[in-house]
Amino acid sequence: QVQLVESGGGLVQAGGSLRLSCVASGRTFSSYNMGWFRQAPGKEREIVAAIRWSGGSTYYADSVKGRFTISRDNAKNTVYLQMNSLNVEDTAVYYCAATRTLSAITNRVAYDYWGQGTQVTVSS
Repeated sequence: QVQLVESGGGLVQAGGSLRLSCVASGRTFSSYNMGWFRQAPGKEREIVAAIRWSGGSTYYADSVKGRFTISRDNAKNTVYLQMNSLNVEDTAVYYCAATRTLSAITNRVAYDYWGQGTQVTVSS
């Protein structure tokens, strides 16, 4: 069992930055691939970024490439999402999630554990 707690969301002006954190409970965090998803009102939950258990491989949605960076610190049981050059379209609830399924790391149905989400609001 893995419990995930996100933090770092908030209100920011367009062009600004935020850093999200997700702390995992349990001693097996380093064996999980981690993903950040987001869900805007009226839209489906979508993948934002993902990182392999070792941190050696990452994935980014086209909409955030070059602006967002996912990283992890296995010693701290934490995964991060650094978000720069935010725009209004980035407004959503952001969730972190964990999976041991590497082959479907971009597919939300592959994820077994989810955090409660943190709200990110970008104003124009």
